[in-house]
Amino acid sequence: MSIFRQLQDVIATTLKVRPEKITETTINEDLAAWDSLGHVNLMMALEQTFDVFLDVEDFPLLISVPAIIQYLQDHDIN
Repeated sequence: MSIFRQLQDVIATTLKVRPEKITETTINEDLAAWDSLGHVNLMMALEQTFDVFLDVEDFPLLISVPAIIQYLQDHDIN
């Protein structure tokens, strides 16, 4: 499964939205559920799903699907 498909599943499950609403260009502002609380929940879900530790300082940078994919690839997760 590609990183995007895994990420799509994580976002859909965490934010309780249909996976079809999440594209490879989705940003936080595209989904009403991706508010500040949703973002924190999403960061925790990313840690669990991809077995990675996210620094709190990175949270504000990870506000889009492309940014999250790039972060994961930069940390050798594919």
